[in-house]
Amino acid sequence: MKPTDFAKALSHYLGIYLPGQRNVSTNTIKSYRDTFKLLLIYCQQSHHRSADKLCLKDIDKSLVLGFLDWLEQQRHNGISTRNQRLACIHGFYRYMHIEDPAGLLQYQQILSIPSKKAPAAAVSHLSPEALTLILAQPDLSTSSGRRDLALLSVLYDTGARVQELVDIRVRDVRFDPPAIITLTGKGRKTRQVPLMLNTESLLKQYFSEAFSELAGVADQPLFSNRMRTKMTRAGISYILGKYACQARSTSPLIPEKVTPHILRHTKAMLLLQSGVNLIYIRDLLGHVDIATTEVYARADTEMKRKALEGAYPDIVTSTLPHWTKDRNLLSWLSTL
Repeated sequence: MKPTDFAKALSHYLGIYLPGQRNVSTNTIKSYRDTFKLLLIYCQQSHHRSADKLCLKDIDKSLVLGFLDWLEQQRHNGISTRNQRLACIHGFYRYMHIEDPAGLLQYQQILSIPSKKAPAAAVSHLSPEALTLILAQPDLSTSSGRRDLALLSVLYDTGARVQELVDIRVRDVRFDPPAIITLTGKGRKTRQVPLMLNTESLLKQYFSEAFSELAGVADQPLFSNRMRTKMTRAGISYILGKYACQARSTSPLIPEKVTPHILRHTKAMLLLQSGVNLIYIRDLLGHVDIATTEVYARADTEMKRKALEGAYPDIVTSTLPHWTKDRNLLSWLSTL
């Protein structure tokens, strides 16, 4: 069977252009791949066009708009997911701009599809008491419990994204003062994050147990599962969710859903409330733009209240006379 122009272009884009010329991460390529898998499913179900017959001319603006509506209405995706899928499609057609100038008009029409505006999501974070309670749940009499405590402590202390935690290798940890962990974030950008003393101590104990022989372990994952293989994002989410559920049974402080990203938000919020400059928080979290970090300052209502209290004199009184001293009121009440 002769491959179509769409099959050739998409294969080159995912297999050669993104990893070879753009040097994007494996997870980014998977995101693009999943978007086009869904697009092919939509074309099959709604337009009766199988993947082996789909051509570039078949995918126009109206089809892409129908695909986006299908994501929201049939698959019940949120606006952010819809916009993320659209961004992947835009990336492909920006590439096609150069590869196939003959279809420029059709590609520009697809690129003109705007992202849908969505309400700003609230920054969910834990209180220090809630976080302490969750970290107190692992059973330290077992090796898995000790691993879980070290894992969750590193996740919070470094403010790492869950994929960044998954990708940490033994060689990325340095205990020589000052102790640091090297994280590899989006776009394969690396940053060095200092470890606090308690987390450093936990990691040293974990190292002595998990890597009793240091020779030949430099490229091994820092945290591994029972099969001694690299942990997954779902596995880390399960571990955190399990201990959050245990903590919730004893305290109402724990929200219904606790994700690894909430620990990242918690780290940022607690640093901000401690007076740490936003620039340092940006560097710790690996944000490219300071505007991304400013969302924590906008979300922290307690800091706003304290700032306002410190900036203005006490003009509004905080006391009122007791109602029993109002004789006119008492007389009127007596006549009822």
